[in-house]
Amino acid sequence: MSAIVQPKLISGNANRTLAETIARRIAMAQARSVKLVDTRVERFNDQEIFVEVYENVRGEDMFIIQPTSNPANDNLMELLIIADALRRSSAARITAVIPYFGYARQDRRIKARTPISAKLVANLITQAGVERVLTMDLHAAQIQGFFDLPVDNLYASPIFAMDIAHHFADLKSVMVVSPDVGG
Repeated sequence: MSAIVQPKLISGNANRTLAETIARRIAMAQARSVKLVDTRVERFNDQEIFVEVYENVRGEDMFIIQPTSNPANDNLMELLIIADALRRSSAARITAVIPYFGYARQDRRIKARTPISAKLVANLITQAGVERVLTMDLHAAQIQGFFDLPVDNLYASPIFAMDIAHHFADLKSVMVVSPDVGG
């Protein structure tokens, strides 16, 4: 029987604080030290992204924590380049943790000669070497089908509901709204 491989976390610049918080929570839950993999993510003068992973990740179960929120293009490129660096460093498995999935609102053609950008992003993530995606509250559930790999779309509403119930004694005074039908 093989030993259980402990996952390793890596973060781009999109939300390093979130990645550090996840590492702390895992450390508390497992009573062990969990640190982010030492990585340099920077820009050249022409704004191209450069990634260097300082630690050996060969054979490791890697989790990239990188939302693709504003600036969506920069954060998406960081995710793709980090995934490629891990793949070329012989990581055993690469999971992308994408709390906000940019381009999700472009999940269908709204008229002729328009792209389905969410599908393109799914293809790019797959081609970069990601083998699994964890995301939250996708704009449309069908986006999971754009990937040819496992996608776990987690929902925040149960946690929000518990928090709202905890902070508001009179739920009659609470109103929840959405910008559109998609959520």
